[in-house]
Amino acid sequence: MMNFKVPSRLRRLLVESVELPQLKFPVTRPRSQPARRRVPTQPAPQRLTEVLWFGRNPGDLHMLEYVPAGVKGPMPLVVVLHGCHQNAEDFDRASGWTALARQHGFAVLYAEQKPSNNANLCFNWFRPSLVTRDRGELGSIREMIDFSSRLHDIDESKIFVMGLSAGGAMASALLATYPELFAAGAIIGGLPFGAARDAMSALDVMKRAAVRPAEKWAELVREVSPDAARFPAVSIWHGTGDDVVSFGNAEASVAQWLAVHRRPQTKGRLRLFEGGERREWRDDYGDVVLELVTLNDFGHGLPVSSVAEGREPANETERFILPAALSAPEQLVRRWGLA
Repeated sequence: MMNFKVPSRLRRLLVESVELPQLKFPVTRPRSQPARRRVPTQPAPQRLTEVLWFGRNPGDLHMLEYVPAGVKGPMPLVVVLHGCHQNAEDFDRASGWTALARQHGFAVLYAEQKPSNNANLCFNWFRPSLVTRDRGELGSIREMIDFSSRLHDIDESKIFVMGLSAGGAMASALLATYPELFAAGAIIGGLPFGAARDAMSALDVMKRAAVRPAEKWAELVREVSPDAARFPAVSIWHGTGDDVVSFGNAEASVAQWLAVHRRPQTKGRLRLFEGGERREWRDDYGDVVLELVTLNDFGHGLPVSSVAEGREPANETERFILPAALSAPEQLVRRWGLA
């Protein structure tokens, strides 16, 4: 990863005023409130700020982030990718990622899709030209991570990615293409890497998961990362009642990453919990390299524990933030050692 400082003259040209004067490099601006000169007397609530420049941005995406104040030493970074019909701010409020970041002292980075790229705000995970190393949307997300690492004190051994639905498929592409960059990742209601090559095949595999031998799935990953010395640990979450992305895609993802990690096609170690089950597979050193969290009768969405029962969704994002026995963000924080 490149390691250089943004020149102070360039920073001044890029700066817009922000409310939080303690930020070291104010190349970001609050997304939801106008800038003010007055120093607040109350602690500012956690919220995302938009980074106005982070590189070439070949995929033409928005970058938003939250970095907690007062963290001493290098901090972990969690990259979050929303699903279709969603945006970063609504997704963050509903999922609680910045609240967790403030509590536990890690940074959060959101890549956000633009309507000009996809009318449904889906990441274009199914277009090979946009998920090629250092090109398209994948290249933009890589640039965001690099820029955040230079701008803030990020522990480069503790970078993680989580995506929902189309964001989950994009997380698959990031983990496959940049295995050296991530410690671990989570694919929630998503699809395996290389499942489709255009919009029509994407719609087909969402409804009817593609069927390939495990080694064929693994070859798709090894083709884009032939020199990888290691691959990240992967957490796969899926509901059996998902009528948007077939549960067969979770099974295909398991087959893909088991073969990538060269683990036998066993059923894994099973743990039951109320509302579902968790299977895990370990390497020769006893470390978990893959897990599948299956949620019984759960639909298409991000599982969280804090949705008010009976409350109508306030926007399209909240339609896909669903109450569950386990909260994915909270569980991932624990499993990734961020708590």
